[in-house]
Amino acid sequence: MSKLPGIIVITGPTATGKSDLAVRLASEIDGEIISADSMQLYKGMDIGTAKPTHKEMHGIPHHLIDIVSPFENYSVARYVNDASECIHDILLRDKKPIVVGGTGLYIDSLIVGREFSVRGDENQRKELEDEFDSAGGDYMLKKLHEVDSKSAGKLHPNDKKRIIRALETFYTTGKTISLHDIESKAKKPRYQAIKFALNFEQREDLYSRIDARVDNMINNGLEKEVRVLLEMGLSNKNTSMQAIGYKEILNAISSGEEIFTAVEKIKMESRRYAKRQLTWLRRDKSIKWIVWNETPDFDCGVSKMLKILRSVE
Repeated sequence: MSKLPGIIVITGPTATGKSDLAVRLASEIDGEIISADSMQLYKGMDIGTAKPTHKEMHGIPHHLIDIVSPFENYSVARYVNDASECIHDILLRDKKPIVVGGTGLYIDSLIVGREFSVRGDENQRKELEDEFDSAGGDYMLKKLHEVDSKSAGKLHPNDKKRIIRALETFYTTGKTISLHDIESKAKKPRYQAIKFALNFEQREDLYSRIDARVDNMINNGLEKEVRVLLEMGLSNKNTSMQAIGYKEILNAISSGEEIFTAVEKIKMESRRYAKRQLTWLRRDKSIKWIVWNETPDFDCGVSKMLKILRSVE
């Protein structure tokens, strides 16, 4: 293939075969894969995030997997920066960047090149946090209202993180976070992208795949993986431990609940998450859908994708 769009995106709800399809496509077009999964980037969290194994990668380079400690809070802004650097490097080597994952906010923010509000220094943030803790959310929200009534009107007094972020943005840049967001969204997209999304024709088949994946995670040692993370000092206060699968197992261990009950909760939350992912994706009319019958037909999927990609050369 002589020329492809800036980037190719393969997305869709959990358990639809994104990783397998991406590897097959990459082998056909000399591509490299950039993960767009907000949890696969954490080290030591392999089973519950369904990370592709070395064998499953089939020699295709994968980026943004296992890049941060599970103690860190990884942001959308950081993802946009890291993924953009990967794309730049891949294109310089005349390879094809394939962004793969189900975290829609990561993907959309990357494509448009969304700029995020400039953050202040740690001392300023700590002062605002201390002020929030001592004076209360109502006081801080009133303070925000004086400089950014639009943002303040959308926030609850208990939303400490967003109130502080909005104040910090104003104190650092002299602009409200509302104005910053408007200016960012008004810019042209950073990348030309062809977006593919996977799904099943029957929702029951999708849910069956999700349930089977959860059972497989349990059989492969998800409970042990969570216990190791707890021994490292992680808790439900860490963002990484709020991931579906880890949160339910952690709660079961802490409360003495039967693991079987936690497993059923994981399946339920995974199905709910898949439904939210589909709702997010269906808003985007530019997406090219690849819909499976009872099971994925990867050969057919790759064939469809190649046909579409060649049509836009």
